[in-house]
Amino acid sequence: MTFKTLIDTWSTETRPRKTEERYSVQLDVDDAARVHALAELFPDVGEERIVTDLLSVALDQLEAAIPYEPGSEVIREDDYGDPVYADTGLTPKFMELVKTYKTKLEA
Repeated sequence: MTFKTLIDTWSTETRPRKTEERYSVQLDVDDAARVHALAELFPDVGEERIVTDLLSVALDQLEAAIPYEPGSEVIREDDYGDPVYADTGLTPKFMELVKTYKTKLEA
């Protein structure tokens, strides 16, 4: 999700599925001021949803920024016939951990 999509979502107010787990955060003054400003711009959304959605977008971007580290195993060929190597960086481990925690949180 991009920040543009997030603003569009807030404008149309769709509600994503939530976990029972709760997280407490303490924002610095500048970030808290921005959250309150967004809540005023989108009065039907609320501060908690804004923080939740911003964190979701940040996590999507963080995941996309994890560098690809090619290993020695060829897993397929690209459109030009060049080999694509299995990622041996943080991405596969991260994705496995996400899958594990998602299963636990959905239980």
